[in-house]
Amino acid sequence: MESKRKSRLGQVVSDKMDKTVVVAVETPKRHPIYKKTLKRVVRYKAHDEKNQCQVGDKVIIVETRPLSREKRWRVAEIVAKAEVVEISPEEIAREDLAKIVPEKKTEEKAEPEVKAEAETKEEVAEAEAKPAKKAREKVTETKAREKPKAEKKTAKAKPEQTEAEEKPEAETEEPEA
Repeated sequence: MESKRKSRLGQVVSDKMDKTVVVAVETPKRHPIYKKTLKRVVRYKAHDEKNQCQVGDKVIIVETRPLSREKRWRVAEIVAKAEVVEISPEEIAREDLAKIVPEKKTEEKAEPEVKAEAETKEEVAEAEAKPAKKAREKVTETKAREKPKAEKKTAKAKPEQTEAEEKPEAETEEPEA
């Protein structure tokens, strides 16, 4: 007799809970208007009685009665186990140290590195000094621009005063005429 229960093929995403795994099931779905195939990912919580599943395993889950608030599926079988790379912390430390600290070199080769370091220090100092020089130049430019503006303002104020002085004279001339 064939089972009427739904089954899905998915990948284990999380196994942090006891006797429960989260399985991500991808189903391709076609958009009704644009006809583009979209990936729909649904995450199911499934019951794993023996805690055999690990992250990355391909599993078949089968629909079942409600086991908890969110668990309605159980793991039927593990199709493919995920590859687990086992590296001890000591090996990781050695690899990182090899990348960070180069092997010791002879003294002859060490001298050019010192020179190169000195050159880079000088370049760094110059690079740091450039923005300061630019800032100083900008300040002097703005001051230079402000001085002519101030002179223009004073120049404009003086002719207004002379015109004002001339106006009373003109007013006095009108009654005489």
